[in-house]
Amino acid sequence: MPEPRKPLISGNWKMHHNHFEAIQTVQKLAYRLTKDDYEAVDVSVHPPFTDLRSIQTLLQSEEIPVALGAQNCHWEEKGAFTGEVAPPMLAKLDVTYVIAGHSERRELFGETDDVVNQKVRAIVKSEMTPILCVGETLEEREAGGTEDKVSGQVRAGLAGLKAEQVGAMVIAYEPIWAIGTGRTATPDDAQATCALVRATVREVAGGDAAEAVRIQYGGSVKPGNAAELMAQPDIDGALVGGASLDADDFARIVQWRHGDS
Repeated sequence: MPEPRKPLISGNWKMHHNHFEAIQTVQKLAYRLTKDDYEAVDVSVHPPFTDLRSIQTLLQSEEIPVALGAQNCHWEEKGAFTGEVAPPMLAKLDVTYVIAGHSERRELFGETDDVVNQKVRAIVKSEMTPILCVGETLEEREAGGTEDKVSGQVRAGLAGLKAEQVGAMVIAYEPIWAIGTGRTATPDDAQATCALVRATVREVAGGDAAEAVRIQYGGSVKPGNAAELMAQPDIDGALVGGASLDADDFARIVQWRHGDS
């Protein structure tokens, strides 16, 4: 029997929290979480680039078992790319997880499947774990295009990776129509698409990779709906947006096993 997949709850802060606010948020989060929580769930926080060094120092000095994550990176190791951040720079800050291809990067900043794949491969090369984001718009969903869009993004994002590299990474299904809108995919809808993601991984990289890869759901995850979503067999965690900005809300999502209390 393969080992059960340990859930990963990731807080994507987007363009929020200066480094003072970031420190306060992580300190409050660490106060709320227990040893049992960390044993049951992996937790990562993804602050803006300007906060990373401060949070790295805090996590290390206080020995807080929360993983440091980044929201994006460039795919080159260095060069004349004003305003960009290279994967090796993040690795030097002990960043563990890097989000690649978030829908906001795709929709607002024009990142193509090819660009996202370059970033995924660069993150792996720097010995960090990519969180590859995939998901469809409302128009695509209503037109019956969810399967083609999501499976196509998974195939493109994983191109050029070995099976063991795929098995070690994270894929986040985030329906674009559910991000920041207050709308959430039903647990059944979320499960169906996460199962599609796993089936696509099986086709691309084989059964072992499909069983090992962790698939998160992202899209208006809150303390009140986390337990229902996490109960689904192919959902191995959550990529949390707005609710991760508040340490109490984020802790309650991490602790979904206890119910929303």
